[in-house]
Amino acid sequence: MRLSTFLPILAASLATAAPLEQRDTVEDYNAPPGGDVTILNYALTLEYLERKFYMEGLANYTQADFVAAGFADPFYDNLKEIYYDEQACFTLAGALGTAAVHEATYSFPSTDVKSFLALSSVLEGVGVSAYLGAAAEIVTGAYLTVAGSILTVESRHSSYIRAALKESPFPKPFDTPLDFNQVFSLAAQFITSFAPGDPALPFKAFPALTIQPSQYPYTAGSSPVTFTHAMKNAVSAGLIKADTPVYAVFFSGLDTYYVKVRTTSGNSGDFKIDMIPAGGNGQLAPTGQVYVVLSTADGTTTKVSDENTISGVGILEVNPVGQRDGVF
Repeated sequence: MRLSTFLPILAASLATAAPLEQRDTVEDYNAPPGGDVTILNYALTLEYLERKFYMEGLANYTQADFVAAGFADPFYDNLKEIYYDEQACFTLAGALGTAAVHEATYSFPSTDVKSFLALSSVLEGVGVSAYLGAAAEIVTGAYLTVAGSILTVESRHSSYIRAALKESPFPKPFDTPLDFNQVFSLAAQFITSFAPGDPALPFKAFPALTIQPSQYPYTAGSSPVTFTHAMKNAVSAGLIKADTPVYAVFFSGLDTYYVKVRTTSGNSGDFKIDMIPAGGNGQLAPTGQVYVVLSTADGTTTKVSDENTISGVGILEVNPVGQRDGVF
């Protein structure tokens, strides 16, 4: 399950001209209502999700299945260790006491060992981004230490799974923070219902963003991306008009990249960009697990925020500039 697609080179100037933003301050990184309790319940919801994911995967696929798929020992036993690590949910639940939310009901689309591991890599990457984005809003020092301890282990999980999939275990010198609504949008697609009686978390999921699948790996500086029915869906929902300028906004490490989209020919209502940015001007190219939203912000007069996001969050695995094959 590769969440991605593309085309030939459209002049490197297009990529270097795309506005770049350093993500040292982002207005959506604000403490939610309820402060630390809400943040810990947000983290607990993610831990429940990951624990359930590994519980089901280890029940559905045997050690022999992983060996047959090309993963030698002790890979299966290490996946069990990752599952045991996800018991961190009990630590968070204990810290919250009676204020803790309960496990939701989840549904995961993996159908075999390889799709299970591809989704594992995505979820571990999202876990890192979630804790990183939330950390600055935690007030209580003891809670921050617990969250930081979970974050570093999530990062180890992510690196281990990425290496097993022959992807770079550390594709960029900085990890990518995501805000609460961005992470909730990613998690919500796997949640079929919340536990009865639990208070609703004060987050919203953006309208879904569908990326047209590609037969090739995505590569910074050369690959196009098509967002299936994105214009049609946003216009139908009243989020934009047909002539509203829209930008694909990529998040990779601490960098944000804006690329103006165009509509495709025909009546599909797709948005498309002709090339993933290549970086430039002292900025690295988007690489590894890259997140993308569609927004009316252009990166110059306005910055991307939850308020001007019209759909997302999509995920692409992006190769470094000039690398189309091999480890990515």
